[in-house]
Amino acid sequence: MSSPELAFKLIKESQCPFYEMGDEVKLSGNALLLRLEDQNTFISQAIVRFPSAKKGCRTLIGDLTKVLIQYENIDRIPSIEVDCSGCTGSARLQHKKGEAVSPAHSESTSSDNVDIAASLLSNFSIFRSLDEYNLRDIISLLKLKKYPKGTIILKKGDPAQNLFIILSGTVDVLDENGVRLSTLKKGEVFGEMSLISGDAVGATIKVAEDTTIVYIEGQDFKDVLNKFSSVQTYLARILARRLAESNVMRAEEIASGMTGQISELSVVELLQALNLSQKTGVLLLTFSNGSAKLYLREGSLIHVTYNNLEGQQAIYEALKETEGRFKFDPKLPGEHKDKPSMGPMMEILLEMSRRIDEQHVG
Repeated sequence: MSSPELAFKLIKESQCPFYEMGDEVKLSGNALLLRLEDQNTFISQAIVRFPSAKKGCRTLIGDLTKVLIQYENIDRIPSIEVDCSGCTGSARLQHKKGEAVSPAHSESTSSDNVDIAASLLSNFSIFRSLDEYNLRDIISLLKLKKYPKGTIILKKGDPAQNLFIILSGTVDVLDENGVRLSTLKKGEVFGEMSLISGDAVGATIKVAEDTTIVYIEGQDFKDVLNKFSSVQTYLARILARRLAESNVMRAEEIASGMTGQISELSVVELLQALNLSQKTGVLLLTFSNGSAKLYLREGSLIHVTYNNLEGQQAIYEALKETEGRFKFDPKLPGEHKDKPSMGPMMEILLEMSRRIDEQHVG
């Protein structure tokens, strides 16, 4: 999860107390503008690596951090020269874009702003369960973007790309006819379910008022989910709430035998809803080339069959289907009542998503 590293070489100096011509200082990290309540704060994860056995200069750390804040992302920094603000001497450093970075043999110094960043991010519900050490990993993955009112961020049917977190402003969730299903505001997230399932985006997201968002790219998001089970739990809970608010489906109706089209409600969404509402019974899926039965006890999968397949392979094949019908039978056959759980639902869905991704790459 680490970001690229850039080299800044000393090309001019006058009585610099720390460094000499040819020394390299390396910079990595990124910067974000966070708006929380009445705060308007730039945070950065500026990691500065100095030449081996040489002291770190706080003045130079500040100068390079300003460069990072100016360009927001390490990848955006062009070829540039930086003048040290100066103490008893002066120095000028140069970065040439595309120039290879020599192997590092030095200790790293992180700016104090990393602690500020971690503290601010902990205000968001999705990150509240993580400590500052773990938040440092996530900070380096975040990218900032601003959207004016009326902008379409995601369109129903688009391929899955990123997990989005709203820093300020509001967005509307719209159906295919442009009817508002719900409104999301600061601290809320969207885009997560299509990333997990691999399905196309299920609703259009339109900016209701000027909005600032940070986002995590798809593969980085899956890495975060695999690493932090508490984030999995958080996303599972907001999914259940969002399904209820947007009236996409009602878990109680499914549990009482409601049928529907998988093209309108994916297998992943069905399993998530039944898991969160802790339903017991059998989810029947009928496809053009066969049928699947998914047995659940209090929301947990305990057995799956799909034609002649069983277990995880059966789940894998069923999740790839996008056309068919579903029905939930609230009666669990006696021979399945004592079977053990196949594992946490989110972990199962993530593993299946990973397999599907690998097949597509292959």
